[in-house]
Amino acid sequence: MVFTKPDFLDRAARLLAPLDAVFDQPVRTDYDLNPDWRLPPNGKYRRAAVLVALMDRGDDFGVLLTLRPETMASHAGQVAFPGGRIEPGENALAAALREANEEVGVDPSTVKVLGQGDTYLTGSGFAIAPFVGLLPADYVPTPSEREVADVFETPLSFLMDPANHQRHEREYAGVLRAYYAMPHNGRYIWGATAGMLKSLHDRLYGA
Repeated sequence: MVFTKPDFLDRAARLLAPLDAVFDQPVRTDYDLNPDWRLPPNGKYRRAAVLVALMDRGDDFGVLLTLRPETMASHAGQVAFPGGRIEPGENALAAALREANEEVGVDPSTVKVLGQGDTYLTGSGFAIAPFVGLLPADYVPTPSEREVADVFETPLSFLMDPANHQRHEREYAGVLRAYYAMPHNGRYIWGATAGMLKSLHDRLYGA
């Protein structure tokens, strides 16, 4: 399959979930590659949401990604989408847009949200709702010094190519853990972020 922007947008329009869809149970998880792990009790998840933000780059889209500071309490030093916990009284989409504004200066009113991907359960117990959205052509990131160590983008065509969906392993807490990784241009995109990208690919292009 050759990636093209019109084909991606067509698939997104047809295959992403509606913005008001509510997934009570995660569809994809860090546990998919680690069946021996014990899942958290049913429903005992911390709810979060992220924005898979796309920037028009001619024949391709750039996917906006951040590097979390080493000082963060969780997932320090990891590559992540803009996003965070869903606050009380807030829906998932509002949380994703609010966090994108706080972390990298995205104006929520300028985002064209295409739809919702599958909720993803992390090994740390977060159930994350990902939303795919287009940023305006004049968007310039303004990263929060407290929450973001760096901002960069990776071509969507690279991330949607199954040849780049690598299966890696490392030891964590004395146990060997398997996870997806998509290294690109010196950036190590892995774990939940790579897992959500793999899930997005499978939803739009077939497993």
